[in-house]
Amino acid sequence: MTRGGRIKNRTEPERRCIVTGRSGPKAGLVRFVIGPGDRVVPDIAGRLPGRGIWVSAEREAIETAVGKRLFARAARKAVEVPEDLADQVEETLARRVIDAISLARKAGEAVAGFEKVKDWLTTGRAAVLVQARDGSLRERGRLKPPAGPESLVDVLNASELGLAFGRERVIHCALAAGGLSKRVVEDATRLAGLRKAIGAERAGKDTKVT
Repeated sequence: MTRGGRIKNRTEPERRCIVTGRSGPKAGLVRFVIGPGDRVVPDIAGRLPGRGIWVSAEREAIETAVGKRLFARAARKAVEVPEDLADQVEETLARRVIDAISLARKAGEAVAGFEKVKDWLTTGRAAVLVQARDGSLRERGRLKPPAGPESLVDVLNASELGLAFGRERVIHCALAAGGLSKRVVEDATRLAGLRKAIGAERAGKDTKVT
C-alpha cells in the first residue's frame, strides 16, 4: 500500500524523492522543473518540458528541499527557488481538486447537500464522499463514505468546496465513479500532505449548511 491507501502497482513508474531518498509512484510525489531564468517551477500536472525533480507530496519535504538547497544539488547548478514554494503547490492542488469537482458537477457526476448526497450513498451511485474539513464532526458523521476511508476526501474547506458549486459554503458532496472522481482522490491525497489537520479547530456551528 502507498500513502493515501493506494495499492502499489508494480508496473507504475517510480520516482525518487530528493529529500527522503525513497522511491515511489508518481502519484505520491510532486514534480518540479527548472523554468525560464533557472527558476524552480511546480509541475503538478506533470506536463512541463525538462528534467523532472521529484519531492514527496508533503509540506515538510518541500520546505526541507527549499531550506537545504536540494533543488540546486539535483539540478547541478544554481537555481532560484521561491520561499513560498510549498504554498504554491498547496494552492495549485486545491484549485485542481475544486476544478475537477466543478467539472464533475457540470457533467452530472457530482451533487451537493445532505439529502442529495445521502440519496446517492443509499442508492449506490456515489463512489466518493467529499466533506468540508471545517464542518462539524457531528454533522459529518451522519454520512459514511461508500467504500471506507479510502473513498473519503476531506481536505477542502467549506468555502473552497462551495466554489465548485457556485455557493458560499458546501459541507457534503458526492462523486460518481469515473475519471474525474479518480483525479479528485489522487490530487486530494497529495493536497493532504500539504495541509495539517484542523482537529479541534473544526467549526461546530455549520450543521445547517449543505
